[in-house]
Formats: sequence, structure tokens, C-alpha cells
Amino acid sequence: MTQFTAGDDTLALEAATAVRTAFHAVERIRAHGAQGRGLSSGALDILMRLSASADDGISIGELAQSAGVSSRNVTGLVDTLERDGLAQRVPDQHDRRSVLARITPAGRAWIESFRRPTQAAMAAIFRDFTPAELTQLRHLCLRLTDNQHRLSQHLSQAEGMTKDHADRRSGNGFHPHGNRD
Repeated sequence: MTQFTAGDDTLALEAATAVRTAFHAVERIRAHGAQGRGLSSGALDILMRLSASADDGISIGELAQSAGVSSRNVTGLVDTLERDGLAQRVPDQHDRRSVLARITPAGRAWIESFRRPTQAAMAAIFRDFTPAELTQLRHLCLRLTDNQHRLSQHLSQAEGMTKDHADRRSGNGFHPHGNRD
């Protein structure tokens, strides 16, 4: 790693590597339990979000935003859940043009059968962690997520500015005072 950083401090990279390794360890345990029951980890994530949503359902866009994935991805996952009888699409009572996804009774039963083994697996993977350490770990992970969201917004804005500048330089973009170089 020292070669990669050209001798600079590697602590942030080492922390990122540790977070990625820990994520994969937890995800492997979680996915192992779900795959034995016929669901991918992505479908499981959407099913869990549906179980926590209002009884009348949640829009695909809201699901996508909360999961941090594209609406197209969520549409496919809801298709899978719907095919398995774990979720269903229902008309939005407040907007006739919209459709919501909601969990079915079979989906709730699936989650109940998954809950206990998952709790046992998570207890095992976090064995010897104190409640204070788990609280701190959760807090630090949420801080990482917040930092990532802020960085993504910054990079999106910077990309937009760079593209706008490149378009103006090439004469392809609109500039309110004309295209200037």
C-alpha cells in the first residue's frame, strides 16, 4: 500500500479497506441466509424496506432513493418479489397515475422466518463487541455514508461545471452572453 500512496499516510486507505472487508463479511452472512430462501441480497434489501414502509405502499422512486440504487434496479427487484408472491404493486390512492409497491402477507411471513436466524448470525459475527462499541461502529458507518453523499453531490456539481465549461469551449453549449473563450 505504501507504493500506491507514494509514501504518504495510508491510514485512510487502510480504514477504507477494513470497512470494505467488514462489509463483505457481513453481506456474505446476510446473503447466505437469504439465498437459501431464494432471494438475492438486493431483493432482500427491498423486501426489508417494504416491510418498514406504510401499509398502503411506497413508490419505486422512494425505494430506489432509500436503497441508493436506480429505479430501474428496484423495478426488477420488485418484479422478482412480485413473482414470488412477497410483494405486489397497487394503485396510489392519492395519485391515479402512480403505482406503489407493498409487502404481502406472504412477504411478512418470509421476513419473520428469516428474522431469527439472521439475528443469531449477526450476534455471532459481532460477538465480543460491547454495546458501546456497536453504537460507535453504527455511528461511524453513518458518518461515512453522510460523507459519501456530500462527496457525490460535490463531484456531480463539479462534473456539471466541467462539462458546461467544455461545451462552452467547444461551442456546443449555450452561454447567456454568447460563447466566449
